[in-house]
Amino acid sequence: MPEGPIIVLMKDALEKFVGQKVLSTTGSVKYDHQLVVNQKLKEIRLYGKQTFLIFQDAAIRIHLLMFGSYEIDEQTKPDRNLRIGLSFKNGKAFFYTCSVKILPLEKLDEIDWSADVMSEKWKPANAKSKLKQNPEMLICDALMDQDIFSGVGNIIKNEALCRAGVQPESKVGKIPAKQINAIIKEARDYSFDFLKWKMKDELSRHWQAYQQKICPKCGEKLVKKSTGKTRRTSFFCEKDQKLY
Repeated sequence: MPEGPIIVLMKDALEKFVGQKVLSTTGSVKYDHQLVVNQKLKEIRLYGKQTFLIFQDAAIRIHLLMFGSYEIDEQTKPDRNLRIGLSFKNGKAFFYTCSVKILPLEKLDEIDWSADVMSEKWKPANAKSKLKQNPEMLICDALMDQDIFSGVGNIIKNEALCRAGVQPESKVGKIPAKQINAIIKEARDYSFDFLKWKMKDELSRHWQAYQQKICPKCGEKLVKKSTGKTRRTSFFCEKDQKLY
């Protein structure tokens, strides 16, 4: 599943269409085309793993889910996978195998934009407050909860917990405040490191925990385990990451 930094890169690729009118659309999504065709793309907003293409009277929400993808200008993938394609005067945007919804603009007011770990509106105090409300939640689930850490996925989860020295099956309510603050900080910091390394095509070279076998700190073998309600794979060191 694409994580927040990947969606930031997608937004950067789409920015050239802001201010341009949609000339035509294609794809399998059914909607009122008048909400989009001949309408100007006013703005692109991100909320974690979701992208909102904002027009005068509606917004297109795109979520790439587990296997979604996009292309700019040239369509190389089959029509059967195309959910929506938008043609502008200066190019085209194609979105495949993803969730696409047309939303009234009022829906945007319901989003807590401060939960996006890569946003300028990010508020760590809000994340901390939400964690306090869920003391029995495992920290691996909390980090993947998009209402708390929007944009965090399995890679960021593993790397942030490795940096903070906390095991993924620790209960939120038992983790000391100092470590909670460290986890919140690392969730954001690693997201920007992820973006930087992805742009250089060297992300996997910097993994300390995710898909690794040996702890970079002590040299012991890392544990690989499906954890939490989502049963996503966690990689952690029993020696250097404490279980609370």
